[in-house]
Amino acid sequence: MAEPHDPTLDVLLDLDGQVLVVDPEGGHWVRFVVTRVPVSPEKPHGIDYSLTLHGPEGARLVGFDNAHPVARQKRGEPQDHRHRLRSSRPYEYRDAATLLADFWATVDAVLRERGVIP
Repeated sequence: MAEPHDPTLDVLLDLDGQVLVVDPEGGHWVRFVVTRVPVSPEKPHGIDYSLTLHGPEGARLVGFDNAHPVARQKRGEPQDHRHRLRSSRPYEYRDAATLLADFWATVDAVLRERGVIP
């Protein structure tokens, strides 16, 4: 069964290739990689995505993607998941707007924990 049309998906797709500096010192940055792919059980929304926050040395601090399954996900199930520092867990994708909001909320939380933003 096809996913319902997501009017916010075009906003997410428009971010493909963007790299944004997210702190006053210029040390932390986010990268968006988003492309359309055929709908499949692993990618039922028809996109392949990777939204990441990186620290000054380039290490990934936060990531939301659907490139591979993580623990508790089986082959043939949606592969959406999130990485936060050294942990990863499944992520329940609802729509592009919610994905972006959840990503930015996690980015803000990590930047606060690191003392980068108040």
